[in-house]
Amino acid sequence: MSQDDHDLESWQYVGRRGGDTVTLVGGSVIAAVPEAKRAAEEARQELRFDFLDDRAVLELLRQRHLDEEGMFNAGLKHGVPLALVGFGAAVYWGGVAQYWETAASRNVYLAVAVAVIVVQVFFFVRSAISHWGDPVQQNLRARASRYREIAHIARRGGADIPAHYPHYGPYPFAAKFRPEVDGRDRSESKGADDHGIR
Repeated sequence: MSQDDHDLESWQYVGRRGGDTVTLVGGSVIAAVPEAKRAAEEARQELRFDFLDDRAVLELLRQRHLDEEGMFNAGLKHGVPLALVGFGAAVYWGGVAQYWETAASRNVYLAVAVAVIVVQVFFFVRSAISHWGDPVQQNLRARASRYREIAHIARRGGADIPAHYPHYGPYPFAAKFRPEVDGRDRSESKGADDHGIR
């Protein structure tokens, strides 16, 4: 589901893939907590992003949602067929093919099944690497992850911020900031996969 599928008001974004809309917490609320303001200023230098600029943060969170959707769709496109074919091949082997009379027939079945699964694994891994490895998207994830940390610091410091804001989990990997590609547009980044996700 894209941002266009939601009736977003001017300061809202989608907090999770397919989830409810969330209203942005203003930068002034975060900046009111000295520790959070200090963390935001340090992160600004490191990640080249103003974490107290409401418009920039709103765009960041909307782009992060699209990135999450892209990751999910990439996995779904190749992961589901891989799981179904792998399961079907194993069941057919266990129920039918292993009982064939000739070893040559069993070997041909195994060779074909393995070849099909290897090809599907290749496309699955290629799609995952293409999306997770995109340096422009990694910068987006690094900034979104740091914003989450800053918001949690502000909440612990007494700011009026909802629990779990900004309502998505951290990126445990593929969120390394790459200054050499900062400012490069996603459409210019390398590694577009076979269904248009970069």
